[in-house]
Amino acid sequence: MKQNIEVLFVCMGNICRSPTAEGVFRSVVKQHNMSDTILVDSAGTHAYHIGESPDPRSQSTALSQGVNLSSQRARKVVWEDFDRFNYVIAMDRSNLENLKRLQGNDQPAKLHLFMEFAKGWDNEEVPDPYYGGGNGFEEVFNMIKDASEGLLQHIIDNDLKTQ
Repeated sequence: MKQNIEVLFVCMGNICRSPTAEGVFRSVVKQHNMSDTILVDSAGTHAYHIGESPDPRSQSTALSQGVNLSSQRARKVVWEDFDRFNYVIAMDRSNLENLKRLQGNDQPAKLHLFMEFAKGWDNEEVPDPYYGGGNGFEEVFNMIKDASEGLLQHIIDNDLKTQ
């Protein structure tokens, strides 16, 4: 029986970057007819926005590219997430360090920076567009799209071929 692969995207508040990553990655997975195999969620390392919808600017940018984020609600990472998810993916180093502290030493390492999977960007982190202006949300969307395609290929090559 084929086992599901579960992916959790994490940023600080779970209203800009990680919900965009959840929506974009879910869309990429769906385009490859793998929605029954790869499950996707997002969360924040802080509890600032629990229960809120993604930032309207994130929603607008994603919707302009055919990705609807409106059904998502922010939540905080919980310890059980490290048992459930095969991949826990941080948008930046600060959130990666927060996740390492929360994870503890008795769970296998499965933490990654999202931009590890990007092909067309030199950035190590997805910048937080919340306080930025101009095209920050569009740039973040494009970075996330590239990293999502790379992550899916990584999963196909490393997790699904062995099943």
